[in-house]
Amino acid sequence: MTKRYYFTIRYIPAHADFELLAGRCIYQMHLFMVNNPKALNKVGVSFPNWDEFSVGQTIAFVAEDKEMLIGLSFQPYFSLMANEGIFEVFNVCEVPGNLGEVRFVRNQTIEKNFLGSKKRRIKRSMVRAELSGKEQPLPVAAEERVVDHFHRVPISSGSSGQDYILFTQKEFAGERVEANFNSYGLATNEERRGTVPDLRF
Repeated sequence: MTKRYYFTIRYIPAHADFELLAGRCIYQMHLFMVNNPKALNKVGVSFPNWDEFSVGQTIAFVAEDKEMLIGLSFQPYFSLMANEGIFEVFNVCEVPGNLGEVRFVRNQTIEKNFLGSKKRRIKRSMVRAELSGKEQPLPVAAEERVVDHFHRVPISSGSSGQDYILFTQKEFAGERVEANFNSYGLATNEERRGTVPDLRF
């Protein structure tokens, strides 16, 4: 298969909010993709220090296009944070061939378990009922969902300016699947199932 490349960013302050910094890095990658259509859905995000407590002190970006990754690594935000002593940005390297495959999945169904989402769905149901002129029963949620371990990565939308959460899970994959990620470099439950190497530092 085609070679892959990666670069990592390590957050230097040991007690930083790693999820918040990951969200900022992912947002910069998202902006980079929007401005570079050939990068769209081709860059995957990996968390080499992921554990049950946090996404870890390092984020990695993985792609087959080395030059594109070099361009991403030189984004002004990353350079600024490096100059401020908050980030250490490493050079682009080739992915070793002996690593397992994982995917970091944005699981939007997790959000449905939270109160704010439930309120929004009930409100939409009431508006639909009002528009149709028929009385409709309120939706009843099956509350007994079992959710595997996840982390919350806060991010802002460039278009709407709204803040929201990327509910992210790590999933082991049996084999490499070609790059196919959402605009945040993550896999999804169904459509986007690209994998990244299981980098661990």
